[in-house]
Amino acid sequence: MTNEPITSRWVKSSYSGTGSACVEWAPHVASTTGRVPVRDSKNVSGQAIAVPAGAFAAFVNGVKSGSLHR
Repeated sequence: MTNEPITSRWVKSSYSGTGSACVEWAPHVASTTGRVPVRDSKNVSGQAIAVPAGAFAAFVNGVKSGSLHR
């Protein structure tokens, strides 16, 4: 485990594109905590939420498959 802050290793979602709906996540955290931190990339100093890794994986699969609707 590292003492490196979570905020130094955020990854922008490839589905965010160049639009205003940008999401960042910290994938390296899930392996040690079982939770995936997620934040709004437009507000990097704001709050992040941490969701269970399984729920995050289900969400990503839903986005990829197109089964989530607006």
